[in-house]
Amino acid sequence: MSSLSCSAGQLASLFGPNTTNAAAAAEYICDQFSVVSDKFTDTSYAVDSTYLLFSAYLVFSMQLGFAMLCAGSVRAKNTMNIMLTNVLDAAAGGIFYYLFGFAFASFLYQWAFAIAAAGITSGSIAERTQFVAYLIYSSFLTGFVYPVVSHWFWSPDGWASAFNTGDLLFGSGVIDFAGSGVVHMVGGFAGLYGALIEGPRIGRFDHRGRAVTLRGHSASLVVLGTFLLCGSYYGQWSAVGRTAVTTTLAGCTAALTTLFGKRLLSGHWNVTDVCNGLLGGFAAITAGCSVVEPWAAIICGFVAALVLIGCNKLAEKVKFDDPLEAAQLHGGCGAWGVIFTALFATEKYVNEVYPGKPGRPYGLFMGGGGKLLAAHIIQILVIIGWVSATMGPLFFILHKLKLLRISEEDELAGMDMTRHGGFALCL
Repeated sequence: MSSLSCSAGQLASLFGPNTTNAAAAAEYICDQFSVVSDKFTDTSYAVDSTYLLFSAYLVFSMQLGFAMLCAGSVRAKNTMNIMLTNVLDAAAGGIFYYLFGFAFASFLYQWAFAIAAAGITSGSIAERTQFVAYLIYSSFLTGFVYPVVSHWFWSPDGWASAFNTGDLLFGSGVIDFAGSGVVHMVGGFAGLYGALIEGPRIGRFDHRGRAVTLRGHSASLVVLGTFLLCGSYYGQWSAVGRTAVTTTLAGCTAALTTLFGKRLLSGHWNVTDVCNGLLGGFAAITAGCSVVEPWAAIICGFVAALVLIGCNKLAEKVKFDDPLEAAQLHGGCGAWGVIFTALFATEKYVNEVYPGKPGRPYGLFMGGGGKLLAAHIIQILVIIGWVSATMGPLFFILHKLKLLRISEEDELAGMDMTRHGGFALCL
């Protein structure tokens, strides 16, 4: 906010010859203007700080959603284990983000996103991972892997950041407004490596290699967790209304598309599929929610649902076991969201949300050329490469040290009983 300015000398000349002490009167009035200006400045800081904290709390609430979604999706014998891992994502992540991650990105808000990425990964390797492995990978992901990525794409001096107006990648930088790539792809591809190295759960595929559904025990927890995840995306003052509209439309479209698509494929109306479709739409729209039109958000959600269904079919073909479809949902739909933004971002909204650099490239389909698309393809490749170079070796080392997967006996009995002393009470 620009401050109010007042010159006592200029004001005194306007009082005219009949004013007894024009200079003193002018100085008094200017002093009052200065007080008012300071109040406006203080209020501006207070509003900005409150909004940032509120946004961080919304993002943190996703951790509650992840916990309930995971608890409802896994079998009852592993509920306490998955709930505990989600709590420790926040606890261990907070310490390691403070010690290491803060060197790359600001603390509270980015920490909330960092533990969200760790929560995504925990879903991919649920029901078969040793507790010590959770602690190690979560600390490493939140303290190092995620902060580096968030610095690259969100920091004002990040090499690919849209906020780095002095040296923009391809003249545009990467427009990843709320983290389709930075959060969802990082968590999704980390989970992909963990699940690949661990292998499928016992009983997930029969002797002929056909997928066997190991259903979670509580649809109510799945639904509640999904709705807690729905309201957790960040906007800014210039685009907060549009962000809410586009996010809602993408999620709703993806949910309905998944509902009818899975009905045609399986013959069933499945609440878990609908919830995952809804989240897939959210994961996809987060990159471009502030810079696209509402009609484009519907396209985003529709394609996100197809991406999710396609990734799940591919996972079954290659015998990839992800209990929450986290790698497919967050990795696949997140990557689509990055591409979608490069195709549909509008010139008006890009300049509104990312000011300071006139003439930025915008969406290819909106007449903005291919430079933004090139920047976004680089983002996808860089995130996959970085996660592959960091999380892949970590999971491999844990596997070789026999710290990654629990024993067959523990997996059959359930970790709640063998590792945590009893079963949880669930809805």
